[in-house]
Amino acid sequence: MVDENKTLNEEEQQALLEKYDPEAGTRKLTGIIGWIAFIGLLSFSLFQLYTAIFGVFTAQIQRTIHLGFALSLIFLLFPANRKKRQKGKLQIAWYDGILALLSVGIGAYWPINFNDLVMSVGRLSQMDFIVGIIAILLVLEATRRAVGLPITIIALIFLVYGLYGQYMPGFLAHRGLSLERLVQTMFFTTEGILGTPLAVSSTFIFLFLLFGAFLVRTGVGQYFNDLAVSIAGRRTGGPAKVAIFSSALQGTISGSSVANVVTSGSFTIPMMKKLGYKKEFAGAVEAAASTGGQLMPPIMGAAAFLMVEFIGGITYWEIAKAAAIPAVLYFAGIWIMTHFEAKRIGLRGLTKEEMPDRKEVLKKIYLLLPIIAVIVLLMSGIIVTHAALYAILVAIIVGLFNKATRMGPKQFVLALVDGARSALGVAAATAAAGIIVGIVTKTGLGLKLANGLIDLAGGYLIPTLMLTMLAAIVLGMGSPTTANYVITSTIAAPAIILLGVPDLSAHLFVFYFGIIADITPPVALAAFAAAGVAGGEPLKTGVNSAKLAIAAFIIPYIFVLSPELLMIDTTWYELVWVLITAVSGMLAIGAGIIGYWMRKLHWIERIVALVTGLLLIYPEGISDITGIIAFAALLALQFIWKRDKGNTLKVSN
Repeated sequence: MVDENKTLNEEEQQALLEKYDPEAGTRKLTGIIGWIAFIGLLSFSLFQLYTAIFGVFTAQIQRTIHLGFALSLIFLLFPANRKKRQKGKLQIAWYDGILALLSVGIGAYWPINFNDLVMSVGRLSQMDFIVGIIAILLVLEATRRAVGLPITIIALIFLVYGLYGQYMPGFLAHRGLSLERLVQTMFFTTEGILGTPLAVSSTFIFLFLLFGAFLVRTGVGQYFNDLAVSIAGRRTGGPAKVAIFSSALQGTISGSSVANVVTSGSFTIPMMKKLGYKKEFAGAVEAAASTGGQLMPPIMGAAAFLMVEFIGGITYWEIAKAAAIPAVLYFAGIWIMTHFEAKRIGLRGLTKEEMPDRKEVLKKIYLLLPIIAVIVLLMSGIIVTHAALYAILVAIIVGLFNKATRMGPKQFVLALVDGARSALGVAAATAAAGIIVGIVTKTGLGLKLANGLIDLAGGYLIPTLMLTMLAAIVLGMGSPTTANYVITSTIAAPAIILLGVPDLSAHLFVFYFGIIADITPPVALAAFAAAGVAGGEPLKTGVNSAKLAIAAFIIPYIFVLSPELLMIDTTWYELVWVLITAVSGMLAIGAGIIGYWMRKLHWIERIVALVTGLLLIYPEGISDITGIIAFAALLALQFIWKRDKGNTLKVSN
C-alpha cells in the first residue's frame, strides 16, 4: 500500500507498470548482450529518422526492416515468461538468441531478395515458404511477449479460420485457403503482416513516439504537473482537477493509459487522498482522466494515425478536429463530477503554501512550444511525418533554454533509445493486426460479419451500435488500443457504415469504446493500476472510473446519430450552440450521477437531471428546447433553495 503523504519512486512506478502493462516488462540486460540491445534500439531510431528525412523505401523493404528490428529487440528484451522474470541482472535464454537472429533474417529477407520476389508473381519457392512460416510464428510469439495473450489468441483464431473456413457454420463458411496461399498472403503481399497497420507503425506512429521520448527528456512531463497545479490546485477539490488537467496533457506524450496513470497518478493520487478523497475515488479520477488522454487532440492514441489510412481521403488534422468537441465533453464530464463530489463531502482546494510559485511556473511556459508547433504544423497541412520531425527539432531547441533540460549527446542518444523501446509493442501489435486484416480481406469475412451484425440487430441502428460497443469493449480488455481499433474497424465499423453512418463517425465510435475498455470492469487495466497507486480495491476503483467516464459511453452514440458534434457539415454558430448545450448537458448528467448540485438532490431530481443532460447533449432542435426548459427549472430550484437557506441563516443569526 502506498503512503498517502508521498509519491511513488521510480522503482515503485516501474513495478506497477510491469504488473499491468505488458509493454513495460522488459529485461534489465547487462554486459555484451545489454550493449547489443542498446545499439539495436539506437539503430532502430536512426533508421526511422533516416527514412523520414530522405524518404521511405519501397513498401515491403521499409516494413520488413521495421519488423525485423522490432521482433529481434523484443526477443532480446522481453522474457518468454514474465512471471519468472528475475530482478537485477538477467541475461537472455539460448532460444531467445536464436529467435532474435531469425528475426534479423526475416527483416533482411525482402531487401536481399526483392527483385526475385517481385518477379515470382506470387509463386513461392521452398525457401520462401519456410521463411513465411517462420515470420508468422515469430510475430505471434513476439506479440504474446510484448503485448499480451488476448490479441495473440485472436490472431491465431483468424489464421485457423482462414485455413479451415469450409468447416465453419452458416454464413461464416468459405472455401478455405491452402497453407501456401495463407503464407503468401501473410508475408509476401502488403495485405497481411506487411499491411496497412505495420505501414503506419513504420512511419507516423514511430516518429510521434520518438517525439514523446524527446518531450520527456526536456522535462515537459513534470511541467504538465506543475502547470496543472498552478491552474487548478486552489479550486474546490483541487488535486482531482489537477489530475484531470495534467492527464489530458500527458496524453500528448504517452500512448498508454496505464503508463499515464502510473506517471501522473504517482503525483496526483497521494494529493487527492491527503485532501480527503476516498482511495477508490482518487484512483478512479486518475484512471478516467489518463485513459481520456488518448482521446485528446492534437496527438491522440496511435490508432488515430491508422484511422487516416483506413478511412482514406482524410487528413490527420481533420480527425483531430472532429475529435475535439467529444474530448472536451469527456474531460468536462469528469471535471464536473469531481467538483460535485468535492462539494458533497466538503473538500477544499490546496492552500497557498501547498501551491508552486506561479511566476516560476509561467517562466517555463516555453516548454509547451513543441505541442503548439505540432498543432500549427498539422493545421498547415504539412505531411504528418514532417510535422513530427519538426516538432522533435523544436523540443530539442526548447530544451536548450534551461541548463537542467539541455540535451547533450548522451541525452539525445537516450531519447532515441527510449523512443525505439516504446515502439516495440506497437510494432508487434500492428503486425498481428495485419494477420487479422489479411484474413478478413481474403475470405470476405468483414462483409459477412457486418451483415450478420445488422441481421442480429434486426436492421436497426441503435441495436447495431450497442452490439458494436460490446464487441469493442470485450476486444479491448487487455489488448492495446491500436490492435483493438484495427479489429473493430475491420469487422464492426463496416456494419455501422452500411446503415448510412459517415465513415469518420463509425470509426471514431469503435475507437472510443476500444479506449475506454481500459476503465471498464471486469478487466480495467488502467483502473487497476490506479488502485495499485492509491492502495484501493481494484474492482471498486474500476466501477468508479467507469461512472466518472460516463460521457465516453454516451457521446459516441450522439455523434453517430448527429455528426454535427464532429464538426461535419456545420457552421460556426451551430458549433457554438452545440458546445453550450452539450456542456450544459454534462453539467446535468454530472449532478444526476453524483447526486449533488448546490445541495443534495432527491432521487427524482437525479433522474430528471440525467434525462435533461441526455436531451441537451443530443444536438437536435426539439431535444435542445426541451432540455433547456428542464435545465432552467432545475437551476431555478437550486437558486431558490440557496436563497431560502441564506434567508434562514440571517433570521437565525
